[in-house]
Order: sequence, then structure tokens, then C-alpha cells
Amino acid sequence: QVRLIMKAYSFIRENAPRVLSSVKDKSGTVHIPRISQYLYFLFAPTLIYRDNYPRNPTIRWGYVATKFAQVLGSLFYAYYIFVRLCIPQFRNSSQETFNLRGLVLCIFNSILPGVLILFLAFFAFLHCWLNAFAEMLRFADRMFYK
Repeated sequence: QVRLIMKAYSFIRENAPRVLSSVKDKSGTVHIPRISQYLYFLFAPTLIYRDNYPRNPTIRWGYVATKFAQVLGSLFYAYYIFVRLCIPQFRNSSQETFNLRGLVLCIFNSILPGVLILFLAFFAFLHCWLNAFAEMLRFADRMFYK
């Protein structure tokens, strides 16, 4: 929802001055973006609206398949981390009576797996998922991290 709000704000911020200046000048011609431009912007991995973006001439489907395979690999690895490192910690603590020492030990033993899962989520979404969609949309500006 935050991403969609940010995209809507960018769309309004880029197009409102055009509309307001044409109303003020009473020129009668208002350049309103087409629906296809707005839909492309919604799926493109950018938060800044432009009427046209640099485009690649072709789609590299092998690259797209590789990125989606990396997303699936990240999901399976996160599942493995949960099953092997997180769930046993809390399963053992649920069989004992509650004490603060046990809770603190469970939390500290889950910090490293949690950080690994956080890195996997960032890699899967920000690198693999966005690059796959950028390639399918032929989006040429790949400066996600700048």
C-alpha cells in the first residue's frame, strides 16, 4: 500500500503542474497521460513518473527465468532456515514452564536466522523480483540501488 501511495503521489506531482498551467493559460489542450503509460508506471520498478522510460529492444527470457528461479531458491532456503533453526527453539520452549531466561535464550538464538531471512527477503524482492519484472517490461534503467 505504501508503494502504491508513493506511486500515486509521484503521478499527481508530475502531472498536476501541466494541467494547472494549461487551465491558467486557457490553451484548451491538456496533455493527460494515457492509461497504458500509467499502467506501465505501476508495474515498472521506479517511484518517479515519466511519460516515457528508456526501453530495451528485446526481452531476455533466460534472464527472467534465472531471476524467478533465484526467488524460488530464496523461498526454499528461508523455509529451511525456519524449519531447522527457528521452529525447534520455540517448540522446545513451549513444552517448558515460562521463565524469562528461556525466552531471552530463544530470542537470542533466533537473531541470526532472522537476519538471514531478512537478507534473503531483500535479495529475493529488491534484486531478483524487481529485475525480473524490469526485464519483462523492457525497462532499461536498472539503478535500483542508487
